[in-house]
Amino acid sequence: PNGNMQIMLELKTPVVGYLTSNISCYHLSRVPTMVGWGSVGGVALVHFTDWRLILDCVPYINGKFKDN
Repeated sequence: PNGNMQIMLELKTPVVGYLTSNISCYHLSRVPTMVGWGSVGGVALVHFTDWRLILDCVPYINGKFKDN
C-alpha cells in the first residue's frame, strides 16, 4: 500500500473504516480529480452558455446588471 492508504487505514473511526475497503480506497483517491474536472466543467458551462443568465443567480453580480 502507498503512504496515503496507510494513513487512511490508521484512522479508527467507523465511517473511515467502512470507506477504506480496497475498492473504496481507489475511489477516494480519485475525489480530487473528480472535483477538478467538475470545476472545469462548471466553468466551461458558464463560458459557453449564456453566462449572464447563470450569473443572475449570484446576488452581488446580479445587482451590477440591473441598469442594462
